[in-house]
Amino acid sequence: MDRFTLSRIDDDLESSEVAALCFLCRDVIHRKRLEGIEDARDLFKRLEEKCLLENPFFLSQLLKTIRRADLVNLLETDGGPPEETDANPILSDYRVMLYQIYQDMTQKNLDKMKFLLSDKLGRGQIDTCKTALDVFAVMETTCLLSNTKLDELYATLLELDQQLASTVHNHMQSVNRQPASPAHVSMDNQRIDNTPQQNQTTLSISETQPSDVGQSVVPDAEPNIESSSSPDLTEYYSLSHNPRGVCMVINNEEFRGGLGNRAGTQEDETALHRVFTQLGFVMEVHRNLTAEEMRREIQNLGRRNFLDHDALVVCLLSHGEMGCVFGSDENKVSLQDFTRPFTSLKAPSLAGKPKLFFIQACQGSSYQRGAEPWPPRPQQVEDNSESRLEEDAGPIRGQTVPAEADFLLGMATVPECKSFRNTKSGSIYIQQLCMQLETSANSTVTDDILSILTRVNREVSKGEYKSYKQMPEPKYTLTKKLVLKRV
Repeated sequence: MDRFTLSRIDDDLESSEVAALCFLCRDVIHRKRLEGIEDARDLFKRLEEKCLLENPFFLSQLLKTIRRADLVNLLETDGGPPEETDANPILSDYRVMLYQIYQDMTQKNLDKMKFLLSDKLGRGQIDTCKTALDVFAVMETTCLLSNTKLDELYATLLELDQQLASTVHNHMQSVNRQPASPAHVSMDNQRIDNTPQQNQTTLSISETQPSDVGQSVVPDAEPNIESSSSPDLTEYYSLSHNPRGVCMVINNEEFRGGLGNRAGTQEDETALHRVFTQLGFVMEVHRNLTAEEMRREIQNLGRRNFLDHDALVVCLLSHGEMGCVFGSDENKVSLQDFTRPFTSLKAPSLAGKPKLFFIQACQGSSYQRGAEPWPPRPQQVEDNSESRLEEDAGPIRGQTVPAEADFLLGMATVPECKSFRNTKSGSIYIQQLCMQLETSANSTVTDDILSILTRVNREVSKGEYKSYKQMPEPKYTLTKKLVLKRV
């Protein structure tokens, strides 16, 4: 390469930029050969030794990465950019990713990163690090970091900045991405399993102030088991860890004002604890939280490192209104406040993993009424336990399907309506959900969660609750099928 051009590039580069170029070259030049380099001329000599300057393409890549487009222009020949050839090495995505983190890292985050890693890297080594690139270099030397070993860096960045951590997570996903992309799995295709809902009227009952309306007949019909062909594993969420993840239950039974206590909700908590423990989740139960306490617990959960988790489950048992649930102090918490901390930007270690929310609460104050099919069905004998039925309602407004991918929101009822809870046996929706999950977990058939929720819809909708109906409603942005089996 023309020495005059290299000299001009050397004159224009700052010492920090030379250090960055040396770091980017660690995959093609041995680190000992990079020690002591203070200016670009010395680096160019090392590159020449490796025959890396015979074609200006590699140097062009380096300069583009450190955003020196003005110097890239000096390398252009014959009016065009340097040409890539099979003989030239390509700058690794791994190096580029680390450089991006270095550029986006504040001094405050750098100091915190050095503190967090000081026990693993040693105080003497960490004190010599002036930049994030220096820290990365030491991590590589001590075998804490490589293109195939990013867990330590990812866990550390999660403590600093979710956006920095997402940069690592995105790189990890690109490295592990399989040729058959889940982008071909559409929600419309999965909706096919929900066709039994088409002949149902828009009926639901949401959990509100206790009243003696309705009947708590929980259907115990056996599910229709459909045969399935050999599964395409690229269409299924991976469940490889044990435990699978966390299942948090927030169970509000006692209220301080006019809403009244929610008798029977302990049966729901017990059922959820039993089922999700069988499915391999670590249970965390919180009872009688105020609105602010609920927000705090959810926000703390969202800050955790979910790298070793396959999924997240959150169950909310409370009074509610359209688009919200009530704390024990009878203040409202928006459903979006529960889902927002787990989006891919807020919780990058959950990106691409299913996040399930099951809401036992009213969505409004209206009742659902049934419509007789034609020809009419024989009159069913009603259970005499109607007096034990209560509502978990309160004002809830607006649908809250998260815009981000991989969420499922299982609502006990459709918008503007009430849901029923038996004061002795628990809520209609949660009890049926647990029954269907447990049946599927022990079955040899690989039913996914949407098939299970379709059966929950069907069985709950069959019931007559003191002349009223209840229609659960799943809302989802899942991109793959989720099959939950006993661990």
